[in-house]
Amino acid sequence: MAPTGSLILVSTPIGNLGDLSPRATDTLARVGVIACEDTRHTRKLLTHAGISGKRLLAVHEHNEAGQVAHVLGLLDRGVDVAVVTDAGTPGISDPGTRLVVAAAGAGARVEVVPGPSALVAALVLSGLPTARFCFEGFLPRKGRERAERLGAIAAERRTTVLYEAPHRLEATLGDLLAACGPLRLVAVARELTKLHEEVWRGTLDGALARARESAPRGEHVLVVAGAGGPEPASDEQVEAAVAAKPSRWWRPSWVCPSAGSTTPPCASGSDPPGGAIYG
Repeated sequence: MAPTGSLILVSTPIGNLGDLSPRATDTLARVGVIACEDTRHTRKLLTHAGISGKRLLAVHEHNEAGQVAHVLGLLDRGVDVAVVTDAGTPGISDPGTRLVVAAAGAGARVEVVPGPSALVAALVLSGLPTARFCFEGFLPRKGRERAERLGAIAAERRTTVLYEAPHRLEATLGDLLAACGPLRLVAVARELTKLHEEVWRGTLDGALARARESAPRGEHVLVVAGAGGPEPASDEQVEAAVAAKPSRWWRPSWVCPSAGSTTPPCASGSDPPGGAIYG
């Protein structure tokens, strides 16, 4: 007989607590158990939502495989189990996939309460093509597997989205530049949905130079243009676009004029050629 309890993946805010949906709040309030990546973090979220007295079960990258049998046992007893991570949607570079595979394999009902996701937020903010894209998550730290993944990204014609920690950002941008070339377009997003949200748009050489100038903070999302994508516009193309639509100054940072150009500067406080910040 299939389990009578449901496994429910619940998306949680990636920075702004106001992004917790009413449906997510209702689900967390009614389930019997919440499987969470960090119980301390989840208790703070529940307090914000006005939810108390919930049973929390720690399920993280180091113990998820071992917790599968426990969660299946709860589902067998008719207990609904919500799955949350510290931020975003479970299973996306976070725990949750093993639980879904096991629950679905056992015949349990698996549901999702969709919501915030850093990869989607960064993608739509990037200004790069969104019709076709792929997600790489975190690259391997080193070795042949990292080199192979970088080579695949360099040849990929779709937009690619990656996650990176601040202390590895410079190294990853350097490796991407070596694999893809200095003029490949990229958007670097950080602090998404927070007060100091930033999205830097430019080329890989500009992104690397900026990362070297100041210590990066916070988790980053990199959105890399596909192979054969648009090239940085020339000053002549910028000036022609401005002449055609003189009332609209905004444009992506990769069409910012070069030093010495007579074209008006980009909106939103552009950096030197190679990128601009839009916070």
